[in-house]
Amino acid sequence: MTADLPALLQSKPHPMISKNDATAQAPWRRQCDLGLAAPHRMAWHLGGNPEGDPWLLLHGGPGSGANAGLLAPLDLSRHRAIAPDQRGSGASRPRGSTLRNHTAALVSDLESLRRHLGLERWSLLAGSWGTVLALAYAQAHPQRVQRLVLRGAFALSRREIGDLLQGRASGKTLSAPRAFWPVSRGVALSALLARLRQLLQTGTPAVAALRAARRWALLESRAAARGQWRALLGVEGAEAAGLRAVWAGQRRRERRLSAGFRHRGDRIDPTDRALLRKFRIQSHYLLRRGFVRPGGLDCAVRAVALAGVPVDWVHGAFDAVCPPQNSRRWQAQMARLAPGRSSLTLTRAGHLGHEPRTLAALREKVRRS
Repeated sequence: MTADLPALLQSKPHPMISKNDATAQAPWRRQCDLGLAAPHRMAWHLGGNPEGDPWLLLHGGPGSGANAGLLAPLDLSRHRAIAPDQRGSGASRPRGSTLRNHTAALVSDLESLRRHLGLERWSLLAGSWGTVLALAYAQAHPQRVQRLVLRGAFALSRREIGDLLQGRASGKTLSAPRAFWPVSRGVALSALLARLRQLLQTGTPAVAALRAARRWALLESRAAARGQWRALLGVEGAEAAGLRAVWAGQRRRERRLSAGFRHRGDRIDPTDRALLRKFRIQSHYLLRRGFVRPGGLDCAVRAVALAGVPVDWVHGAFDAVCPPQNSRRWQAQMARLAPGRSSLTLTRAGHLGHEPRTLAALREKVRRS
């Protein structure tokens, strides 16, 4: 879900990451767009070596849009990065649109992009919500997938969604007026999601929608920070200092975000508009459990395993957003069906892909020959 927070929450490179390494901080080489079924146009970004092994990078959310941090695990001297903004997300048009926006359409968009680029096969790197889309694509088009590297797998469960939106994943009560959230404690998750979608679908944002989007952003940030804090416990020395720096950076960004909200009051700026678009799409998907039928992700994992597609699962052991049990369970399922075609790496980290141990594991998986 929160694999890719908006740009306002994105991290700067960690001090342990060398600026000489071809990381996510290199700019995209160019941005293009591809016409889809009306009214949609998909923006997509290119990076790395044009002649390199192609990697499709799938952002989270839903609704976040691609960001340069997705490039961090790749070796841009030998990998070709292709990062689309999913329907309504990022620079794709119309921005924030939920019209004809569902998972099957996103899968079709990716296949249209592959054909447009003239690629026979590509590898997929995805995190959080992106893992749902990656599995759906690999299930539909296994012959087009070289391999999958999936971080922080999202199961679309009521527990995951409820823990985030009802505040349990963040661990603390946010110091914000009750008016920030559309319903009181104890209301069913389905009612909360329906109310959020109703608020956020309006073309002209009301004050209630603005406050709800801001609180949702703070809940995401706090949940990410909680996982980072839990990863710190019991660690000493240089590693503890590095983990503490990541956690402290996340909390600073959260405080700046909150301070900006208080300063603006009910005035809307570009940051708020981006949040409203993101959470309009996210509420649309979460209300419908990602447009995936019950048991659909288990079926996708089974299909991928039986098709012989290799999958590396990477998950922060202290992830407060998507529980590590998701990756454990699916990797165990793959191991039974296709021994030797999958791996599981649990890292001392929370949910986000830039955390040092998770980033190191992703690099090891992506960059191996």
